[in-house]
Amino acid sequence: MSDELMGTRASQGDDVKVNVSAKDLSPEDRKMLHSIYWRSFTVYCLWAGEAEAGSDGFIYSLMPAFRRFYKDQKDRTDAMVRHTTWFNMTENVSTFVMGLVAAMEKENSESDDFDVSSIQAVKASLMGPLSGIGDAVFWGVLRVIAAAVGISVAATGSPLGPILFLLIYNIPSMLCRWWMTVLGYKLGTSFLSKAYSTGIMSVIMKAASILGLVMIGAMSAKFIGFNCALTIPVPNADPVGVQTYLDAIFKGLVPISLTLFCTWLLQKKVNVVWLILGIMALGLIFGMTGIVAVG
Repeated sequence: MSDELMGTRASQGDDVKVNVSAKDLSPEDRKMLHSIYWRSFTVYCLWAGEAEAGSDGFIYSLMPAFRRFYKDQKDRTDAMVRHTTWFNMTENVSTFVMGLVAAMEKENSESDDFDVSSIQAVKASLMGPLSGIGDAVFWGVLRVIAAAVGISVAATGSPLGPILFLLIYNIPSMLCRWWMTVLGYKLGTSFLSKAYSTGIMSVIMKAASILGLVMIGAMSAKFIGFNCALTIPVPNADPVGVQTYLDAIFKGLVPISLTLFCTWLLQKKVNVVWLILGIMALGLIFGMTGIVAVG
């Protein structure tokens, strides 16, 4: 596979080729990216709960960048706290975001007017699209091919079956991890200054915010089940379900309201454990009293 990517980016009238080779990076950059790459394999070794997911592993993976770019302990701590938010991506492509975030943190350490909120915005906006691609390629295609080859060989009694499965799946995965790390870092360092000077970063921020809100709304409607079983008696007619009125007012009104309420409580520093226990208690009460229909 060639190091040259299919696309090129125009910059001030010149065609700038973006590649996944680390040879043109400084020794310090290569050392940092190698460290991020190897640390990325542990990103989900410590699950930080449903509220933060793989944030701890993400911070651990980016520590080489934080130590390099932020010499002051307070700045380094601020960078770590900045990333104690939800992070969950397909591991095989998650290093692209790590490389990109490293480049943005570098820009932040060098520029006094850098908008740090853009780091989280870009990071959050890439999780869904990249995970969709990563899941389809690595879980939906490559893993199936590797399993088919491994099973067919193992069925003959050969011990090479599981070995072939591991090789077919992990070699492309490991190569992709490294290429994505370098690509993310290069795109970040070459793109950010241009994006701010032309004003395109504000467009990216707005698009990322819209995408994030759409994803929150879609996830709330999909994963928060609520179907009110209460009915309103109507003389000489069938009773009308309360859920019918709720859907007529706003489809998914209760799930999104509950999500926003929990978000407000989190902003008020309410412990996430109490939120989980409270939601579980409400679910049990509503279910046992027949207010909410399960299914």
